[in-house]
Amino acid sequence: MKLTVDNQLVTLDELRRAWLEPVTVELGDEARRRIAESNELIDEVVAHGDTVYGVNTGFGQLASERVSDDELAHLQENLVRSHAVGVGEELDDAVVRLVMLMKVVALAEGFSGVRLQLVETLCALINAEIYPLIPSRGSVGASGDLAPLAHMAGALIGIGEVRVGGNIVPAPIALKEAGIEPLQLAPKEGLALLNGTQVSTALALAAVFRTENVLAAALMAGAMSSDAIKGSDVPFDRRIQIVRGHGGQIAVAGVLRDLMRDSEIRASHAECHRVQDPYSIRCQPQVVGACLDVLRHVCKVLETEANAVTDNPLVFVDSGAVLSGGNFHAEPVALAADYLALAIAEIGALSERRIALLIDAHLSGLPAFLVEEGGLNSGFMMAQVTAAALASENKSHAHPASVDSLPTSANQEDHVSMAAFAARRLHTMIDNVADIVAIELLAAAQGIEFRRPAKSSPPIEEVVVGIRALSPPYDQDRSLAADIRRVAATVDAGAYCRYAESVLPSLSR
Repeated sequence: MKLTVDNQLVTLDELRRAWLEPVTVELGDEARRRIAESNELIDEVVAHGDTVYGVNTGFGQLASERVSDDELAHLQENLVRSHAVGVGEELDDAVVRLVMLMKVVALAEGFSGVRLQLVETLCALINAEIYPLIPSRGSVGASGDLAPLAHMAGALIGIGEVRVGGNIVPAPIALKEAGIEPLQLAPKEGLALLNGTQVSTALALAAVFRTENVLAAALMAGAMSSDAIKGSDVPFDRRIQIVRGHGGQIAVAGVLRDLMRDSEIRASHAECHRVQDPYSIRCQPQVVGACLDVLRHVCKVLETEANAVTDNPLVFVDSGAVLSGGNFHAEPVALAADYLALAIAEIGALSERRIALLIDAHLSGLPAFLVEEGGLNSGFMMAQVTAAALASENKSHAHPASVDSLPTSANQEDHVSMAAFAARRLHTMIDNVADIVAIELLAAAQGIEFRRPAKSSPPIEEVVVGIRALSPPYDQDRSLAADIRRVAATVDAGAYCRYAESVLPSLSR
């Protein structure tokens, strides 16, 4: 993908594509003009000797300390070096690419006072697929994602390490091989790089895209389970959804109807005497639809934040003002991530309940634990236990991170958002749900095959064939661990998105 950063907003679709694959970034003429004008204003401030936070002062609690003009470049470099104290495993290249892209977008707005050379150098790193090694832990999400962004900034000035082609390389060597000159930072540039919510936002966006993948798979698994137990599609009737009015519910019911249309299994029991199915089947539009509405809301918040200017102070060329504020506070991202955590947990919880239903012979009408010769064989008994363990674990992970705050910087930063952790923990939850849904897909495929010779709908039968390419029918006891891993990988990779593309926020525009 080639992306020109200029007057237009970067879209959710473009962000998803930048997460999926390398991107080429360039600046448009209007962006270049804005950057240059804001930098000229910073140069004027320095020339006039005005005292401006972060330009010629210390930082945080040290903001009252004036720094001499001959030390201004040293001040910015010291900021980067002192703040690069992140710990833990490094962020993957896809997330780092999003971080770098969103930093370009923010700086190109022309409110940060940096030189055009800095933004172009950041673009050059993206285009050369040079990704700074950024530790995942160390941000509290206020004053920006300071520690992780310092590691990103370090690569621009030739310190730290980067990943190139999957290999870890010292930043100076990678820059030299790519023909990129390390920067010497000018006034305010270190602060403009470090202040910002781009790491928290990138982690949250990556979680959104992965949630879309598991939600699509969960819809397919839910349709398969409904057919496997000879459930009714009447609860998915559009008229029922319309009178309640929630958009997500209406959309999910539509997907389920499409997935189950023309099923021979459904037709075989159209006149049965069962009045109602359990809630995990019947209330899928209401539960997963609510989760879809959460996802849509979170997407709007994060799309806004991806285009936001979140450093400090901000430079307003039209009035000549340089104003200190708090756009670096990541509370919007933290609250959105916490909201998304609830939806992720619920997608997994409902899937686990359907697995429990499938293995219960009294409710499903299928062989106990989905295997012949029960007793001799335990079938899917322990697979459901694994799903229950993961669903329960997600309940703890769903506890909101944003309600916690520890003051930092000698109480100058007395309320923080914890947005980076709020977003990062989503990925553990998604891993769990991908495994849960994989187990349901395996169990539902087994259940559908017990209904032979009747067939399910064309899309469901297509998925059953795909699952059987990864996992043979379960006719006697064996370990399902490897099968679960293989199917979970297809869930996480978005293999089922095409069956629900019309309702997924980043794919339906």
